[in-house]
Amino acid sequence: MTIDSSAEFLPLDIAVITVSDTRTPSNDKSGDILVNRLVAAGHHLCARTLVLDEADGIIDAVNDCIHERQANVVILTGGTGVTRRDVTPEALERIFDKKISGFGEMFRHLSFAKIGMSAVQSRAMAGVVDGAYVFSLPGSPSACLDAWDGILLSQLDIRTRPCNFAEMIGRL
Repeated sequence: MTIDSSAEFLPLDIAVITVSDTRTPSNDKSGDILVNRLVAAGHHLCARTLVLDEADGIIDAVNDCIHERQANVVILTGGTGVTRRDVTPEALERIFDKKISGFGEMFRHLSFAKIGMSAVQSRAMAGVVDGAYVFSLPGSPSACLDAWDGILLSQLDIRTRPCNFAEMIGRL
């Protein structure tokens, strides 16, 4: 991976959704990390919200970010575990136009290097919904750092070569 210095950076409109029954704006460390990282990279935060671990609420929040807030990218954190209340993947599968399997695979690969076999518990995933990218990450701050620094930072930068997600936004 290289950055093409002759290309101009294209800031994206990115929304952050925290899925949790317990987080509040004052203790949402994972959401804070994602917001700080995307703004530092030069992107625009177009929405930030917290929703409960309920499928219909998650779907409504994603659709609001895409259709009302005009997000090119929606990043969710939380609700990806295996407990009964973790329903983010199931909710997103109901609205994905296309699934991006490689994102979850690469995220688990990065996680394995840090947490070993516990990485198999991750249900991180990504897909396309109505012309926008949707990425679903675990709720831990470390997982958000790994996903942003290891995958999203470069893939959401149109200057990344040989290819990136950002260059395809108009064609989704």
